[in-house]
Amino acid sequence: MTPSDGHPRDRADINLSWLLKLRYGAVLGQLGLILGVHALLPVRLPLPELFFVIGTTVVTNLLADWWSRTRSASPEPLTIALMTLDVFLLTCLLFLSGGPSNPFSTLYLVNIALAAILLPARWTWFLVFLSVLGFAGLYFSNRPLLLTSPIQSRPTPPLHLEATWLSLSVAALFIVYFATRVGSALAERERELQVARELTARTERLASLATLAAGAAHELSTPLSTIAVVAKELERALEKGSGSPSTVEDARLIREQVQRCRRILDQMSADAGASAGEAMERIPIRDFIEEALDDHPREEIVRVEIEDGAADASIRVPPHALAQALRSVLKNARDASGPGPEVTLRATLAAHECRLQIEDRGPGMSPEVAARAGEPFFTTKEPGKGMGLGLFLTRTILEGVGGRLEISSQLGQGTIVSLILPCEPISTSTEALTGV
Repeated sequence: MTPSDGHPRDRADINLSWLLKLRYGAVLGQLGLILGVHALLPVRLPLPELFFVIGTTVVTNLLADWWSRTRSASPEPLTIALMTLDVFLLTCLLFLSGGPSNPFSTLYLVNIALAAILLPARWTWFLVFLSVLGFAGLYFSNRPLLLTSPIQSRPTPPLHLEATWLSLSVAALFIVYFATRVGSALAERERELQVARELTARTERLASLATLAAGAAHELSTPLSTIAVVAKELERALEKGSGSPSTVEDARLIREQVQRCRRILDQMSADAGASAGEAMERIPIRDFIEEALDDHPREEIVRVEIEDGAADASIRVPPHALAQALRSVLKNARDASGPGPEVTLRATLAAHECRLQIEDRGPGMSPEVAARAGEPFFTTKEPGKGMGLGLFLTRTILEGVGGRLEISSQLGQGTIVSLILPCEPISTSTEALTGV
């Protein structure tokens, strides 16, 4: 994957973000340790010099944070520079506080472990070399710790061993905490990218369907027009001649079926994304439902129930595309329910989300079928009854406006399809429609 794909840059941003947080944590730990040693142990520390080194860490952290927010350059070089500087600053702290005898020299391991997680292999080895070189240099030049009073012998372990144990604990805590948090952040980003990839794939399939439908309509328009003209002339000739009524009816049927083919092609073009460029409009839920059901077949009775407070809630959607999607789901519900039971459309409002639930009284779906519902060209209807695009297009439209599609179904208990949209409550007026 190249940097243009987005993923490496996202990872580098996460790495830099967590490195800056860790450096602030290191500053607090260093200040606490220095002040604790100064107050509790008979050790004389060069406090001005130590605070200057710690201040350098703070200043460079602030500059790095500012640079990462205002510049568009890759964050990886900045991460490398900061980790290289950290090796130098740690060496300075150790130089001022006892050199190799300072048990906190094990904190070199923190930088090395972080480099192994955050940086390419060549830079990790570079920091290993710097750490080894810096620690070796402390043997030749350092400031020994000066005691303000002699340490009395006691049965407990020497101070050096206690400090070594503490330094190892601190190093382990830093490594584990940072590694787990970075891993969690990267996993969350990977999930977000996966969702984005799926949405992009569905959008590409929708565009392909639109292109296919438009191409089919264009290619078939000429032969269909020819068939329609010939069928009309044949019908007239049979009516003027000695054609039997059944023959004339057959010619008329041919012409009617040609018109039906044209309507199917037009519908395919509309369903497959002809409205993809439609402008977004803000519309109350009640008005949207009424407009959507205006074009719904009158013979298909739908019971509409709008919860208190949901009627005047506002949604920002492409109204014609979403209305077509709603009618498609209602048609599926009617087909599943059969001629007897009615279909229910229920609008509810919760947590700035509007939920349009379409409930049928059909046989329901098995978990396997429900899992595949929404895939393009997947349908359980008989051949010629549906193309398997309704739920797929509905899901695509909803995700395009920040919503989602949910399907709940059990065998023998019907199916509930929920269209969930972000909305803005306007008032708490009450509205309830019982039928259309």
